[in-house]
Amino acid sequence: MDEILLETEEKMQKAIENLENRFTNIRAGRANPAMLDKVKVDYYGAPTPLNQLATISVPEARKLQIKAFDKTCLPDIEKGIYEADLGLTPNNTGELIFITIPELTEDRRRELVKQAKSMAEEAKIALRNIRQDANNSIKRLELNEDEEKHGENEVQDLINKYNKEVDEKSKEKEQELMTI
Repeated sequence: MDEILLETEEKMQKAIENLENRFTNIRAGRANPAMLDKVKVDYYGAPTPLNQLATISVPEARKLQIKAFDKTCLPDIEKGIYEADLGLTPNNTGELIFITIPELTEDRRRELVKQAKSMAEEAKIALRNIRQDANNSIKRLELNEDEEKHGENEVQDLINKYNKEVDEKSKEKEQELMTI
């Protein structure tokens, strides 16, 4: 039973980490190199992550600077950013690519908050599925009724803890998005 609880907690922790990673892709008007994590560039016929082809830095609060290791792939990087559909416009100087992060409108901020809330809800669904799997595993152990109930209560305590964490992270992200 301890093994099931450890495995369950591990899975729940991964669900939280996944939520945090997804939250970094929601931008709040500030430049962050992680915004470009999902950008893939067609480099010699292979889709390659942008961060393997260039260094990404933040020279100003609302600007990203991309310096390619191989300057011949700058047009490909530009194309990759457009295709990633991030709503960003790259400016190629021939040496570097600059991306200015536009100010967010009130409507766009609300849209991003909705997006963050739906991600949080998906994380909670994942947690509930993990709880269901754990409870099924406990039932398969064929323990006596008290031990089974105790195991299910411990799993419930875990899900309560992680649901609270999801709510806190969601609130933080909402506050970050709504702060101008």
